Amino acid sequence: MIIGIGSDLIDIRRIEATLERFGDRFVQRLFTTTEQRKSEGRHNRAASYAKRFAAKEACSKALGTGFRKSVYWRDLGVVNLKSGKPTMELTGGAAERLKSMVPPGMKAQIDLTITDDYPLAQAIVIISAVPAVSP
Repeated sequence: MIIGIGSDLIDIRRIEATLERFGDRFVQRLFTTTEQRKSEGRHNRAASYAKRFAAKEACSKALGTGFRKSVYWRDLGVVNLKSGKPTMELTGGAAERLKSMVPPGMKAQIDLTITDDYPLAQAIVIISAVPAVSP
């Protein structure tokens, strides 16, 4: 059952300008070490950061909190499963919020899709509650 859904669309040029203006201070404040490593290795690092920015925004919307109620930027991290599929890894207040949303006997599954087509980057997050133990 779907317990949260969120989407976000961002202009990559906005992230380019922010990276130019604030540089490492912006990156350190918003992105996890894993996200930084992944984005810094990309040819178009601004597009990579923009997709991750959009994913964080979409996930905060799916949690129903935005960036308040102890949910912070670095509590939401884009990671890849072994298959390469992107998903979100939640820590801190975001993990606590997610835990509070999931009914007993269920576990959370976070599905994420991210894409970019310059000058836009988009992310959609769907949080589902699935049985904790498979039959």
